[in-house]
Amino acid sequence: MPGPRAVTVVRALATVLATALVLTGCASFVDNRAAPAGLAAADVRIVGAADGTIDNLARDALADLEAYWAQTFPGVFGQRFVPPAGGYFSVDPGAAHPAEYPGGVGCGAQPVEVEGNAFYCQAPGTPHSDSITYDRAFLAELAAGYGAFIPALVMAHEFGHAVQARVGSPQTSIAVETQADCLAGTWTRWVAEGKARHTHIRARDLDQLLRGYVLLRDPVGRSTAAQSAHGSYFDRVSAFQEGFDSGAKACRDDFGPGRTFTQGQFTSDADFLSQGNAPFQELPTLLDRSLPEFWGRAFSEVFRKSFDPPAIEAFRGTAPDCAPADRDLVYCPDKRLVGYDQTDLAQPAYRLGDFAVFTAVSIPYALAARDQLGLPVEGDAALRSAVCLTGWYSAQVYNRTISSVQISPGDLDESIQFLLTYGDDDHVLGTGNLTGFQLVDLFRGGFVEGVGPCDVGK
Repeated sequence: MPGPRAVTVVRALATVLATALVLTGCASFVDNRAAPAGLAAADVRIVGAADGTIDNLARDALADLEAYWAQTFPGVFGQRFVPPAGGYFSVDPGAAHPAEYPGGVGCGAQPVEVEGNAFYCQAPGTPHSDSITYDRAFLAELAAGYGAFIPALVMAHEFGHAVQARVGSPQTSIAVETQADCLAGTWTRWVAEGKARHTHIRARDLDQLLRGYVLLRDPVGRSTAAQSAHGSYFDRVSAFQEGFDSGAKACRDDFGPGRTFTQGQFTSDADFLSQGNAPFQELPTLLDRSLPEFWGRAFSEVFRKSFDPPAIEAFRGTAPDCAPADRDLVYCPDKRLVGYDQTDLAQPAYRLGDFAVFTAVSIPYALAARDQLGLPVEGDAALRSAVCLTGWYSAQVYNRTISSVQISPGDLDESIQFLLTYGDDDHVLGTGNLTGFQLVDLFRGGFVEGVGPCDVGK
């Protein structure tokens, strides 16, 4: 099989020229709803199901998952797919009656052990091995906060573990879990294209789905070596989008020992207490140092040109005269000025974390870099490029090739949260044409692949 590819973060600016992932069509899909395929949902038996909304959503998803993997598995793994032999179990731990579950639920667990969880279990010799079990009350809470597709996503993730049980798993917990996210992503793309018989998702619902992943990440600062590590928000979202964009073969091939995970562990009590965030009042100095350092090196090493840093100006409430007054994030070509609203944008974004502010300011700064390269700075194409270039900048911060600022655990999670929180705000990014899902995917492309996919002629 091909060696690991995605999320192998570039180690030096010049090396990124070797790869170029074209993201101009990322996170888009074709609706083929005329020809759904698959099982009847009634054919899927869920032990203990109360047949309310959550159980019905789970049953629909499981029927479509069986259909999808029956179609996809042979071409990817060279064998026929056999659905989980141990069955499916729905539990409300607060109201479960043991008599409903002879031999317990998955792998013989008792219903009370399922609280706040969903899991695939394979343990030969135990009751109901090779099965999926879920707490329907827990899934109802997730759906209430993050949309009706979340129960289907959880089923898809657990089904990913069933796929792994048939073909083998990666060596570490974090790789196992993120590969299952990737496998869930490839199924979600199939659903988004209208090929599923029972389950549906709209393009605008993908933003809400990614927001839900923040509840599924590991606590910030947890080591990747932890026995049950699942990954940071960035790691999990990145894996899901890789499956969505690139398909099941990427999930098969890209989760080997060489894959890089961004989850990190706090190294001091002070970092833990601050969650790795620099004081807000220090951010202007850090921005003034790190962005010119990165772009100066990028122009010298990659573009073979000199870079003239634009000014960075924080304003309060009203944008500079060179931009619309109600904009919170601006680049003014005539004045070579990058501006951000300290009151309406930077301070609220800082609640997500300090790197949310870095991500925000990096986007118009990337437009200034495009301007110096003689490229357009207005329109969706320029914005897509700037978000991608912000991912490239963030990769270099992560790799510590930028000396003027240091990465902390959770920083890249904050980038994802910023793009999903502010991506559809006309006052910030000024776009109604790009979804948060697309913006995150563009950022991920720059982070993973470097300058290649960022539409700057490299």
